[in-house]
Amino acid sequence: MKSFEQEKFWKKWNLTPKEYQKIKEYLQREPNEVELGMYSVMWSEHCSYKNSKPLLKLFPNSAEWVLQGPGENAGIIDIGDDQIIAMKIESHNHPSAIEPFQGAATGIGGIVRDIFAMGARPIALLDSLRFGDFNHPQTQYLYKGVIDGISFYGNCIGVPTVGGETVFSPSYQENILVNVMCVGLARKNDILRAIAKGEGNSVILIGAKTGRDGIGGASFASTELNETSDEDRPAVQIGDPFSEKLLIEACLELRGLDYVVGLQDCGAAGLTSSLCEMASRGDSGLDIELSEVPKREEGMNPFEIMLSESQERMIVVIKKGKEKKIKNIFDKWGLDSAVIGKVTNDGKFTIRDKGEIIADIPAKSLADGVPVCHRKGKRPNILDSVNRLDLSEISQPNDYNQALLQVLGSPNMISKEQIYENYDYMVRNNTVLLPGDDAAILRIKGTKKAIALTTDGNGRYCYLDPLIGGKIAVAEAARNLSCKGSLPRAVTDCLNFGNPEKETIYWQLEESIKGISEACRVLQTPVISGNVSLYNESKGEAIYPTPVIGMVGIIEDYHHICSMAFKNHDDLIVLLGENKEELGGSEYLKVIHHLEKGMPPQIDLLKEQAVQKVCREAIKKELISSAHDCSEGGLAIALAESCIKGKKGAEIDIEGKIRNDALLFGESQSRIILSINPKNLSSLQEIADKYQVPLLLLGYVQGEKLKINRLINIKVSQLEKVWRGTK
Repeated sequence: MKSFEQEKFWKKWNLTPKEYQKIKEYLQREPNEVELGMYSVMWSEHCSYKNSKPLLKLFPNSAEWVLQGPGENAGIIDIGDDQIIAMKIESHNHPSAIEPFQGAATGIGGIVRDIFAMGARPIALLDSLRFGDFNHPQTQYLYKGVIDGISFYGNCIGVPTVGGETVFSPSYQENILVNVMCVGLARKNDILRAIAKGEGNSVILIGAKTGRDGIGGASFASTELNETSDEDRPAVQIGDPFSEKLLIEACLELRGLDYVVGLQDCGAAGLTSSLCEMASRGDSGLDIELSEVPKREEGMNPFEIMLSESQERMIVVIKKGKEKKIKNIFDKWGLDSAVIGKVTNDGKFTIRDKGEIIADIPAKSLADGVPVCHRKGKRPNILDSVNRLDLSEISQPNDYNQALLQVLGSPNMISKEQIYENYDYMVRNNTVLLPGDDAAILRIKGTKKAIALTTDGNGRYCYLDPLIGGKIAVAEAARNLSCKGSLPRAVTDCLNFGNPEKETIYWQLEESIKGISEACRVLQTPVISGNVSLYNESKGEAIYPTPVIGMVGIIEDYHHICSMAFKNHDDLIVLLGENKEELGGSEYLKVIHHLEKGMPPQIDLLKEQAVQKVCREAIKKELISSAHDCSEGGLAIALAESCIKGKKGAEIDIEGKIRNDALLFGESQSRIILSINPKNLSSLQEIADKYQVPLLLLGYVQGEKLKINRLINIKVSQLEKVWRGTK
């Protein structure tokens, strides 16, 4: 083959020459076009994790409460009382950048199917979104489309969107991030697995008919965006939430049926991935007949059928002879179901069209046989200058009132109510703490238990130091849960990075994973599921490295929870932790000085753990009135938010041993602001002393203004107008 033709060939199939040779070894012959297409999608980064597999092994993923770690549709933890929580986060970045409404909507559909494929009823959604410059017209178009897509799909299927985060930065101008987390609830005996086994058992396709939408979506998600990406709209799937709602209910009827062997979502790479992964897990083979696949378009060929990513489809494997029982269930819900093949014991993935063999592939070679890339990273030289920050060269504001209003009113700090007011966050009537607090809380009906949920990440920190940034992402997620009285229990992560073939990007990925792993070990929050989204680049420019942490925590009694709002006049306001002179990577530095420089704040994970223990114990003993994580924007922003939420003022007097701007806006870690009845102070001090955590008296809940030393003096009503964007 000529070099030009070879280049076109590898580009078309997104395969390397080494990978092509490996395919020939597996097949002992040249692959045909259908087989090449199947390998192309399954060996894409999106499906195979070939660049990240060696690094993902660093994650801790086991604990006595973990029932299912990575490797299934979702992770599962035991929450007691014979109940489990299933959780997973996924990305739909590239599709949302091209077609924001459908990209975001089908992202919701996909992650929800991952949850009920495990036998769990989806009970909550959270999102983690990144957009470009807030004032750019393209950003506003994408932002509106994504929010509309999430709200449309989530509201229609009746799963509440209860929390999340939205960040704006020029880093994401050409490549937005749309990460969605779903959480489900089930009983232990209801758990289903995505497995195909038992020779002669039937393979049934259920749900929507197969069309031409989404063909090649997995490969599309594994390449950089460029000026021709808009032509890839066919790789963006089209969602139908009303079919998904029916599919949820129908699939949940399969729980506990002894003739149901396995259940799997048709997600990225469609029938190809769902079928070969089920066979691989079951050490079995499959014989599939494409003429039996229900189609919604005429003249679809085998390539299109196998690679279509049409939504709202599932695969169920059942014991031979029980086909009519399954059909009756899906007929009742008005859903298509068709026997499309059977399980074999030869390990082969055989595809037929009217009896003619179209593809004949070892199933494990597709699912697990990709040659893994062992790469070496290199710290970017640019960090030598970017990490240098001389505070003596940073001028302090002349007017701290104006500085506070400026930071509070920036796109990343303002209220996100205009986003979550689109979401039905009260559907199913389990939401105890509404969106807009440190974390969402849902009660578990029939028990005193509740779960707390959050998503967190900071791309700027990870850009400046991915190791520290990875640690902080986990620590802040856990801190948000602890502020509500919840014990952090497990992590699902979405790793959003640029092109891993570049040494500097791979270094960012490796360092972030090391940081996440260390924090998860110390804070005892194993990583039980997740997603890797690489090649988030456009025109050769990568996004900030952005690992997003989704976390679930358990509250034994939902009467012992705490919100961020100041509640009682004359309550003491105290700080757990220490204020340090750290401004690197802060929102203040970006908003006021237009700098993204320095080192992110340092973090001592053992101190972090101790601070969180004090907070949780104090909430459980009902000692405190409010608790709020001190993070982006620093102490002044955290105090302002608690004032606004409680519609009460605060008078703060802190000894200033550090610069005033660092005191007010520095983002030092391991800090929590509490308000407390003065009579409970000695009890709180005992707990703090037990864990050797500094406890600093800041002031009182008083009046109608936020006053901090002689620097800040602003009415809470004015703060609220700026925070709500109505100034």
